This record gives sequence, C-alpha cells and structure tokens, in this order.
Amino acid sequence: MRDPYEVLGVSKSASAKDIKAAFRRLAKKYHPDQRPDDPQAKERFAEIGQAYEILGDEKNRRAFDSGEIDASGKPRFQGFEGAGADPFAGFRRAGGGPGRTHFEFRSSGFGDDPHGADIFSEIFGQAFSRGGAQGARGGRPEGLGDLNVTLDVTVEDIATGAKVMAAFPDGRRMAVKLPRYVEDGQTIRLKGQGAETPFGERGDALVKLRLRPHPLYRVEGRDLHVDLPVSLRDAVLGAKVAVDTPTGKVAVKVPAWSSSDRTLRLKGRGLPLKSGGDGDLYVHVRVMLPEGGDPALEALFRKAEA
Repeated sequence: MRDPYEVLGVSKSASAKDIKAAFRRLAKKYHPDQRPDDPQAKERFAEIGQAYEILGDEKNRRAFDSGEIDASGKPRFQGFEGAGADPFAGFRRAGGGPGRTHFEFRSSGFGDDPHGADIFSEIFGQAFSRGGAQGARGGRPEGLGDLNVTLDVTVEDIATGAKVMAAFPDGRRMAVKLPRYVEDGQTIRLKGQGAETPFGERGDALVKLRLRPHPLYRVEGRDLHVDLPVSLRDAVLGAKVAVDTPTGKVAVKVPAWSSSDRTLRLKGRGLPLKSGGDGDLYVHVRVMLPEGGDPALEALFRKAEA
C-alpha cells in the first residue's frame, strides 16, 4: 500500500485544508463514472479514499505519522485487536486512565464515518449525505453508477408497447419493454443495469426515450394524423380504401364526393392515453390525379365543356 501522502500528492507538512482540497480534486478526477474507459479508475478511486481515511482524520493522521499504523490503517505491532480489519477501517484513539492509553479499530467506510460522508456529499451531492451513503453496509449511495442512455422509439413502438433494443456505453445491449403509456422525453429507470461502483454493485440505467420522426404520421398529443391519397374516381363515387395505422391496416370508407382535406376520424387508433384508452387517428383525404394523364377522363371533361 502506497504512502497516503504520496497518493494524495501532498507533503507531510500539508494543512488539513490542503489535504481536503487534494482529495476533492483526485476523487472527482478518478471517479469510475467519470472514467468509464479506464480499467484502473476503480482501484485508483479506492486508493484515494483510503488515503483520505487516514490523512483526513486528525487522530488517524497522528497515528500514521507516529508509526502506530501503516498506510492501510493496520497496526504496526502484534497483538493488536483488529489487525485484519477492512483497509477502510477508521482508526481512533480511546482514552483510559493515566498511562492507560490504548487504540482500537472501528469499521467505517464512507457511510459510517460522518467525516467521510461529509466530504463525499460535498463532491458528489446528497447521494453521500450523512446517513445516506451505504458504503461498507452493502449498498450504494443513491445515484452512484447510474448511466444515462438515449433510446429512439417509433410511433408503432409506443402504440404497441413493444420491446426496443437499447445500446449501453459499455457495449451491452438490452431489450427494454415499454410501459403502456410513454411520452417523448420520458425517462425509464432500469434498476441494477448501470455501471459498476466501488461498493460492489451496479447503479441504474436511466433510459431517455426519444420519439423518432415518422414518414407517415404527424403526432399531436396522443392523436395521430395521416394523409390518404385517393383517386378522383374514388373521391367522386366513394370507395373503401386501406389505411395504415400503428397497429396494422384497416379499411376506411371514403364517402362519395370527398374533396381534398376532408378528414375522417378513426377513434382509438392513436397513442395510449394516460387515463386509459387510446387517442384517435385523423385521416386527411388527398385527391390525386393519375400520373401520366387519363385520356378517357380528359375526353369526359372536354365533352362536358362542349
């Protein structure tokens, strides 16, 4: 185990303020979430935390400087209770009667030691606030190891509650089942699917949904709008025409003498509503003349003009 002064890059005469500043700077720099591509970041981060456990506490620092404990926080003499303690264990001096000073270890970690919790709350926010950090108790501080992932979804995905494949920064791929009601920009939390943390467990994946522009549908709230090209004949005489919906094709009756911009409402063919049910699909009739012309149609109009 390296000398804690060397780990934090400070001299033995450094003030408590200088030690704290060095720790803050290095903890931010080597936090695994900040260096996902650095395989040594986790080890370096733990080493920095261990060094601060010793130098950041006045009693621990005196014990190290006097040779009573080593760089890992363990006693340098035999017969000392707690010699196999966790390297993050805090070291404190307990007073007895005159001439009866003794030392003991206590398991601390960042969670049980209020001194450590305070400095981590300053660096990483309330996730490390006193009593909130788990550390050696077996849990992770809230927010630590969380990953932010953006997932593009289609109108069809949202309408059907489909499973969509999400790609994570570490190369993992996972099928995400969409809830019945989702919105553009909504975030879904996948517990335990984030990055690994120094506390032995993964954070969560925060998957932000982004609605992909669609070549057919225009989205307005939970309603959809689609254009329906119809021939002049069908617009004049009326007809049943197939219309695409997010859940499949349906037959729609175009009334006779339907002009362009006539709107047909298909109830419940839009996106799922938060309160239950579904929005609507609005079909906008677009009368289309045949490409390349139609001699018979042209002759009909010329005869009508005569």
